[in-house]
Amino acid sequence: MAETVRIASYSPELTRKGPGLLLRDILKGEDEQIDAFISVVAELSPDILLLTGFDYDAGNVALRTLTERLAEAGADYPHLFSLLPNSGMATKLDMDGNGRTGEPRDAQGYGRFSGHGGMALLSRFPVIEEEVRDFSELLWKDLPGAHLPATGGVPFPSEEAFAIQRLSSTGHWVVPIRWPGRAALSLLAMSATPPVFDGLEYRNGLRNADEIRLWRVFLDGGLGEPVPQQAFVILGNMNLDPNDGDGRREAMAALLADPRLQDPLPASPGARAAADPAHSGGPGLDTAEWSPAAEGGAGNLRVDYLLPSADLEVVTSGVHWPAAGGVQELARNASRHRMVWVDISIP
Repeated sequence: MAETVRIASYSPELTRKGPGLLLRDILKGEDEQIDAFISVVAELSPDILLLTGFDYDAGNVALRTLTERLAEAGADYPHLFSLLPNSGMATKLDMDGNGRTGEPRDAQGYGRFSGHGGMALLSRFPVIEEEVRDFSELLWKDLPGAHLPATGGVPFPSEEAFAIQRLSSTGHWVVPIRWPGRAALSLLAMSATPPVFDGLEYRNGLRNADEIRLWRVFLDGGLGEPVPQQAFVILGNMNLDPNDGDGRREAMAALLADPRLQDPLPASPGARAAADPAHSGGPGLDTAEWSPAAEGGAGNLRVDYLLPSADLEVVTSGVHWPAAGGVQELARNASRHRMVWVDISIP
């Protein structure tokens, strides 16, 4: 009899302004956002959950403390995985070209401190840690076909900066999971920079597009690493909608159209009900709730994704965005993003 495994990606925005503050808030047990997050996870109860926008600390103390609270709520995750992200990793250089150093945008990826807004994986199945591959150290200039920012033909912000500039604003991981009844499932996890807050050099927009394109380069064999031929899922916060909002939308459209992948088109009644009239994409697919475009905001967008390989059998999928009532407020209190999930059948 087939077994169904639920995989989810969620950007809960569990970040704070300094190291240790997230752990403090988890331990206090009085934080409305954390309580809402726990309720959402317990309700959806994914078997494998990628968190983007979660502060990293050495030893994963905050992550382990949070999973203890999740277990108390009925969502038990015995297997955890996380790595130090590029976000907040100091460079000592002016990486954004404003003439100053030591600011959040001068880190390898935007961050107030090392570990700010990292990624974490929670799983009911074992992580094969010795087979994890981490592309987070790949220099942007070394990505085949990289689109690098420049002003007047000169690399932006400087040759010195681009000698050390990593592509990943947070991280790119290939994490094998030992799941029931078949070979390992490979999770291709990422969290990209928003394609905004730019000058004419369009640094963040170009970087966002190349962060997304990295997976197509990898699957093409362009990174010189073994490529999973089956049973893999690309997931995370791409920070890019294929139809609306800022950024090089064609980068997201190209990934969605890749024949090695399938787009389960997860949708929700809440996103449909909150449709932005200025947008052209299907509103039911949106995963993040931002200020309406008519008010100068980005509007609701599809930015969080789960893209299984073409060989996997998708049973159903969805976005946790209730249309009304207390559960809608609960989702809103947890994050501006909504959890995206897909159920996969395992023979």
